[in-house]
Amino acid sequence: MPAPDSTSNEAIAAPVPEPQPWWRIHRRIYDWVLSWADSPHGAIALFLLAFAESSFFPIPPDVLLIALVLGSPSTWWRKAANCTIGSVLGGVAGYLIGVFLMDSVGVKIIQLYHAEAYYQQVQAWYLQYDVWIVFVAAFTPIPYKVFTIASGAFDMNLLGFCAVSILGRGARFFLVAALLRVAGERMKRFIDRYFDLLAIAFVLLLIGGFALIKYVG
Repeated sequence: MPAPDSTSNEAIAAPVPEPQPWWRIHRRIYDWVLSWADSPHGAIALFLLAFAESSFFPIPPDVLLIALVLGSPSTWWRKAANCTIGSVLGGVAGYLIGVFLMDSVGVKIIQLYHAEAYYQQVQAWYLQYDVWIVFVAAFTPIPYKVFTIASGAFDMNLLGFCAVSILGRGARFFLVAALLRVAGERMKRFIDRYFDLLAIAFVLLLIGGFALIKYVG
C-alpha cells in the first residue's frame, strides 16, 4: 500500500487565505496610483487616471494630484487644470457609454458600484434640478461616473453637461491643489496615516450624499 502523500495532505490542510476587505484592496490600488508620482510620466498618468475615474475606475484622481502638487507646488494650477480636463473628457466618455452602450457596458459599471437604485433616480433629479445635479456629483464624493453614464442614457443636454462638469470638477481639483499649495506635506501625512479610515468615511459620504439628494428630491 503506498505511503500517504504528505505534500498533498499539507496542501489540503493549508488554511485558505481569507478574502481581504475592500478597503485593503483599494489600498493596493492607491499605492500603485501613487507610484506614478515618481515617474517622469506623472502628468500623463494623472490625465489618464482622471479620465478613467469619470467612467469606471474606483480611485479618485485627487490621490495622484496631491502627490504631484507636493512634488512641485509652484505648478499646482497646471496639475489641477490637467486633472480637470482629463476628468471632464472622461465624463464625456461616460456620457457616450450611456448613449450607445448602456445595455452592455453601462449596466455592468452601474452594477459594479451597486448604484442601480440611484441610477433610476437620476432621471427624476434631472427633471427637477436640470443639469445642476451633475455639478453636485462632480464636486462632491458622490460617484461622478454613475451620473456621467446616466446623463447619456437619459439624453441630458451635452453642452450643459460639459459646462457643469467643468465647473464642478474644476472647483474640486483647484481647491484640492490650492490647499496642498498652502498646507503642503502635512495633508499628505494625514492621508497616508488615516487612509483606511478615510476609505470607510468616503463610502459613508457616498451613501449620505445619495440619501441627502434623494431626501431633497
